[in-house]
This record gives sequence, C-alpha cells and structure tokens, in this order.
Amino acid sequence: MTTTPLPDRTFAAFLFDMDGTLLTSIRSAERVWGAWATRHGLDVEKFLPTLHGKRTHDTIGQLGLPGVDPIAEAVWITAAEIEDVADIEAIQGAADFLASLPPDCWGIVTSAPRALAQARLAAAGLPSANLLVAAEDVEHGKPAPDPFLLGARKLGVAPADCLVFEDTRTGLQSAAAAGMDSIVVTVTHAHPMETDVFATLDYVALRAVRTAEGRLQVVTAS
Repeated sequence: MTTTPLPDRTFAAFLFDMDGTLLTSIRSAERVWGAWATRHGLDVEKFLPTLHGKRTHDTIGQLGLPGVDPIAEAVWITAAEIEDVADIEAIQGAADFLASLPPDCWGIVTSAPRALAQARLAAAGLPSANLLVAAEDVEHGKPAPDPFLLGARKLGVAPADCLVFEDTRTGLQSAAAAGMDSIVVTVTHAHPMETDVFATLDYVALRAVRTAEGRLQVVTAS
C-alpha cells in the first residue's frame, strides 16, 4: 500500500461507490454468486475474487459461457441478492461522514442495479442519496468513465471538481478515466492494493470540511 497524502484541494462534490466503499456486502454476494458459480461448473474459489466493481451482466458476459444469457442470469442473481441482505453493514464512520455533507453535493455511483442498491443501503441503515447512478443508467459500466461522468453531470459539476471514494481497482480506473481524484477505502480488502491514491481503512479518521465558498475538502479527524 502506498502512503499517498490526502488531496490538498477543495471539490464541488463527492461521488461514492457503494459495495465495499459505503457498506460491506461480501458475505451476501459470495453466497449468491457461489451458488450460481457451482451451478455453472465454475471453480468458485478462483471465480469469487473477480466479482467486485463490475456490473453483474458484465461479469457473466466476460466468462463467455456457452448457452448462458448474461442478462437473464443477472436478473436471477439480483433477485437473490435483494433477498439476502441480513448481514449487510455500513462501513465504520460512513453514516456520520455522509450526514456531514450537504445533500446536493454528493451521490452514489454503483455497479449494482438500482433495486439492489436501494435494498442494501436500507439494510445498512445508510441514507439514500439524492443522486444514485446505478448499473442500468449507463451503456458502459466501470472501468469505463461513463458512470462517474453521469454522476457529475447530474450534480451539475465538472468531472475534475469531483472526488471519488472507491474500493476496487476497476472503480479507481473508472474515476481516473473520468478525470477525477480518488480515495480508496480498504476495510474489505483481503490483500494490499498497490495504488497511487490516498488509502483509508474506513471513515473514522476522516472529516469533511465545507469552506466559506461552499466547497468540500477531506481532512484527517483531530
């Protein structure tokens, strides 16, 4: 893990990934995807680490399984994941960090379908953002820049004026392609990630400051 410092400038808005960034859904996702992978004869142990950060149908499509319709399979997986939210939890400090932000200055940009995102946010006790960019809102998902560019456009700010909070390499690539600075949240990582952005375990050591001009900056909590 690198020790890149926090961005030392202000931003107009913050954009947050959801799974692994605001909440942890690993156990739920791996139960559902593990059952799906077993049904399709995949090596579950090798397959599960490839899931994170991408849309469901993109993950399935990239496997190239003969006779498998990625869209139809994604519908089944999403329905199963919506039913399996019992042990989803907010990442430590996330709720307070979000509550400190002006409602019109932040949004969620997720690879999850909208219905699943709403179910997981509710299960984690996190607020629904005024802005939620979900899987079905873009033609090209992460690592393409499209999701974050749409988020910036809907908030009415320039992409370079957004700070992204992510947890996966796929998400960081998407943010970089959109011309945005990032912070990576690492609490769900099983292994260190080599990255050139600031890394934080969770939100406990972070605080959002609003300047007199109404802009946002992240600082370490005192």
